[in-house]
Amino acid sequence: MTDDVLLEMRGITKEFPGVMALKDVSFSVRPGEIHALVGENGAGKSTLMKVVSGVYPAGTYDGQFFFKGEECRFHGIRESEAKGIVIIHQELALVPDLSITENIFLANEQANNGVINWGLSHRKAIELLKKVGLDETPDTPIRRLGVGKQQLVEIAKALSKNVELLILDEPTSSLNENDSQALLQLLREFRAQGIACVLISHKLNEVESVADTITVLRDGAVIESLDARGGDVTEDRIIRGMVGRDMTHRFPPREAVIGETLLEIKNWKVRHPIFADRMVINDVSINVKRGEVVGIAGLMGAGRTEFAMSVFGRSWGHFVSGQVLKDGKEIDVSTIPRAVANGIAYATEDRKTYGLVLINDVKTNITMANLPGVSNAGVLIPPKEIKIANEYRDALAIKTPSVKQITVNLSGGNQQKVVLSKWLFANPDVLILDEPTRGIDVGAKYEIYTIINRLAAEGKSIIIISSELPEVLGVADRIYVMAAGRIAAEMPAAEATQESIMKAIMQMARAGAEEVVL
Repeated sequence: MTDDVLLEMRGITKEFPGVMALKDVSFSVRPGEIHALVGENGAGKSTLMKVVSGVYPAGTYDGQFFFKGEECRFHGIRESEAKGIVIIHQELALVPDLSITENIFLANEQANNGVINWGLSHRKAIELLKKVGLDETPDTPIRRLGVGKQQLVEIAKALSKNVELLILDEPTSSLNENDSQALLQLLREFRAQGIACVLISHKLNEVESVADTITVLRDGAVIESLDARGGDVTEDRIIRGMVGRDMTHRFPPREAVIGETLLEIKNWKVRHPIFADRMVINDVSINVKRGEVVGIAGLMGAGRTEFAMSVFGRSWGHFVSGQVLKDGKEIDVSTIPRAVANGIAYATEDRKTYGLVLINDVKTNITMANLPGVSNAGVLIPPKEIKIANEYRDALAIKTPSVKQITVNLSGGNQQKVVLSKWLFANPDVLILDEPTRGIDVGAKYEIYTIINRLAAEGKSIIIISSELPEVLGVADRIYVMAAGRIAAEMPAAEATQESIMKAIMQMARAGAEEVVL
């Protein structure tokens, strides 16, 4: 152990039932550096950081680690935070109905003799918010903040604990481009202040732009650590370490065979579920053909998810008017069961909350949308359920030792494949995929794109919603651009560019502003 090492891990090995998550991992972080940890889903990145932070307590893993020269054997998060190690998980740990101040000091209350000093709490909260660049008042409820601002509250919460090593797990996965860049700039400022950061991210362009050191994990082992300070570490170089090969194409090639129009949505209007005077989806009309992949691009808040959910059984908002036609005939999508019965499936952007029952096993999640397919006269047939689940595990290359594995133990990419399996077993004609590759690695993304191509080749209609413009351009045959709850443009993907999509969004924004003035 030397003075220029803040954290040193030696021979860390962690095993779950049937899975070797970490194999003899050694890893170190210097004071005041941004150290990126990258790898495919299931490579062991989050597991390694949960060992450091005490989420996995001493005794549940082999090996040892040192912080500031002292060996640590944490038995919980409170012990690691007391040392100055704070982890911010991908799923933010904030209480929506509490204020910013209450969330910052939750379980770390500023109290005297058991009585909270609210004046001191508010003053400290204001100082912390200023450090992270957030100008909200400290009594603002968390639910009134967007995801980007909530992320800053989490960081302010970490700073309140005198953090020396800040661990961020996929901090920009749900942020738009502006919020992502603001967060990365904040990490640079922390570096200048001597705070070390471990950044776990699948957004390799962000890793390349901000990291001093990049460590690559593959199958639970360290493959290499790259010095990124010279600026000569490229995305392709990182990917080669992650997947063990060169990836000459980010998107698999496809020869599209597009048929007749399968689905039409006409003049769709939906109001906000709480603020009924607010029209969120305003006169949207789209269509998708057999064998076609249609992309819906737009910024966060454009109404893409709200549109998709309202079409899928009116599972969002107050329906106002509009028609859904399939093969030219109007169909009933007024409830989720009716939408599914009419061949429409929706894979949510929030797989952990709405897409899966995480405490259930893989086979249960795969078959839940089509129980008649594994039942006889209403009685479940367990051997058939296992057989079907194994078929989808093999077909979609879901990495799990058994379909009886609890779903929460799978990596994000493999959870996403379970969501896809669930809806594929329901055998829809139209599959709406909302942010299907959010939070998953480049190798798993390629596999998801391959599945999309295969479904399109089978004659199914695919609608893909994505905040990543390169993804929309690389996967779709035709693109709709949404802004402010309306269709701003429609264009063939072959003729579209990121610039033309953003231009359409800005034009719609200007038109909306002029309407308000008038």
